[in-house]
Amino acid sequence: MVQDSWDRIDEWLRENAPRTFATLGPPARREEIAAAEEELGVTFPPDLVASLLRHNGARDGAEAFRFSTHDRLLSLSEIVGDTQWMRDIAEDLDEEEAEHYWIDAYLKFGSYGVTADGLTIDCRRGQDSYGAIGRFFDETGTDFGRADSLGAYLAELGDQLESGRDGGAVTFNGRLLWEWAGPPGPDWGSAADPLPRRDEQLPELDLSCSPADVLHVGLIHGLEELGALLAVLPREQVAEAARKQLRRVAVEAGLSKYPEVSAALDALDRGDAPPRPDQANPLALRLRKVIVQANAHRDDRRRWAAEKMVHGIWGSPYRSVCESVSIRAHLTVDWRTDLHEDLGNPPLPPIPDDRFWGNLRNPAIDSSWYAAQYTQGQG
Repeated sequence: MVQDSWDRIDEWLRENAPRTFATLGPPARREEIAAAEEELGVTFPPDLVASLLRHNGARDGAEAFRFSTHDRLLSLSEIVGDTQWMRDIAEDLDEEEAEHYWIDAYLKFGSYGVTADGLTIDCRRGQDSYGAIGRFFDETGTDFGRADSLGAYLAELGDQLESGRDGGAVTFNGRLLWEWAGPPGPDWGSAADPLPRRDEQLPELDLSCSPADVLHVGLIHGLEELGALLAVLPREQVAEAARKQLRRVAVEAGLSKYPEVSAALDALDRGDAPPRPDQANPLALRLRKVIVQANAHRDDRRRWAAEKMVHGIWGSPYRSVCESVSIRAHLTVDWRTDLHEDLGNPPLPPIPDDRFWGNLRNPAIDSSWYAAQYTQGQG
């Protein structure tokens, strides 16, 4: 089952996500596996051995092969290191606590990276659970029941990949990404809904934005290669993408039905800046009322869109794009492809590193922290 599953996984990755496939390691050697078993004092389940003989982990980085839990496949040396580290953490626990948190016969074979969380396999020979797959959570401990074996777990992964988006498998720029967009909620509201009175008690909008606002690099960093593209394209091109992204948000979040929103977006498309709002002008009143209604309907996405619409219309195009993306990521898995299209589909740069941000000279983006770190590194 392990070999058949890896055949399916490899084939799918080669065709759909070649950059992710390229991060999978070559086979481990049997003598390396035996040495790791001796060092850890456990016998690896046969499925884990078979998997290591196929791929000895995946190279770390943004392109790395990850399970649908976002855990990177670990190499043999990383399995040993992470497992020993987990043992050290659990060393001071009493027997009852350790049973639910971590015991020496557990191995970690997948790592979330940012935290200690990761995929685990039970190596207690003679137990019915030998070879079972679980997941360690830093706050709650180890929870099994993911699959009875690594072979079964990999087979389920193959099914997810072959199901494409329905299974959460999204691809962009040759990479595999695991994402799911929530189903649209029930629609509500109408273009004919009257505007509230000017003196009605409503939450106020943040009107402090300006086209000259400087975007902190932390808000663009997570967009990876698309963030690097935004940072180096001419401002006019980013502004055009910001307008298109804002229109997408308005349509997808159910705001475009309102005439005040539609008129403001049409004005932007014509190159006309809508009049600066105050809390009582028609557009602001509409957005403030929508926020109240969205709260009543528990519609977070429409509320977020209404709150950020002002920033998109009157704020920095860089901030507008980032905020539109943050909303659209909850609405569609196509947000990366759409953004690339709205930017004109230029060639994508490599995923940026700290050196890229340290060397960036875009007055609309504050990358001073990276610049200082890079300067220190050069010194």
